[in-house]
Amino acid sequence: MQPNTRQNAQQNMEQDRQQDMRQNLRQDHSGRDARVSLEALTAAFPFFGSLPADEWTSAQPRLKSFPAGSSLFRGEDSSKFAVFLLEGTVSISTVTDGGREAVTARLSPGDICSLMVLSGLSDREYPGAMIADSEATALFVAKGSFLRWIGQYDAIRTAVFGNLLDGFIRVGSLLAGKLSLPIESRLAETLLRHTSEREPAARITHRQLAAELATAREVVSRALGRMQRQGWVSTRRGWVRVLRRDALESLVGDSVTDEAGLPW
Repeated sequence: MQPNTRQNAQQNMEQDRQQDMRQNLRQDHSGRDARVSLEALTAAFPFFGSLPADEWTSAQPRLKSFPAGSSLFRGEDSSKFAVFLLEGTVSISTVTDGGREAVTARLSPGDICSLMVLSGLSDREYPGAMIADSEATALFVAKGSFLRWIGQYDAIRTAVFGNLLDGFIRVGSLLAGKLSLPIESRLAETLLRHTSEREPAARITHRQLAAELATAREVVSRALGRMQRQGWVSTRRGWVRVLRRDALESLVGDSVTDEAGLPW
């Protein structure tokens, strides 16, 4: 076979493989259409691009969209699926030994949830819940397929565990810097992250804020009360509106960061 002929054949095979992937990428609808191209999928998770078409087909991939505040993934889902976030951000919450719910991590597109990987490899139920912070789109594949890919394909195994290692390093660095911050600073940072100049109101309860900050609801309520008396925020049932972003930013200072990538 001549070089040009071989190259053309390889290109045709790659085009056929990608076409098969597109045809097998089913869409569910929950609140809005899931419009994610194959290019966006492989941009967030490049290792999917190395899969043979038959592997992709057998994994029964599907896209699903979720409104803010809804659940993407819980313990009962972990026996069937692996999930990969393509759009939006999600929080991962777990329940402590004392029965308190706490947000332990946040995922952005391209992050891999280490709890999902480790619980799958150890054949244990997923010990938390993924909740959409914003409108989110995720890819679901068969759990057995994903675990087989980790064992069989070097590129996928390297990408998955490299992603987890990067996440553990980030977690350590962020926690070391945040544990010493007062509750007002941590609360201000959380409110700034959940809002923007254009969207100053966040649909979030005192209980949810407490879970995210790993503290008691009463502590959050008192801190919000102090901020409200200063005219920095206003509250009503299930909502917090930021009135003075500059005041909250002054509480946080240089530590205002997007901590979306804590892939537990």
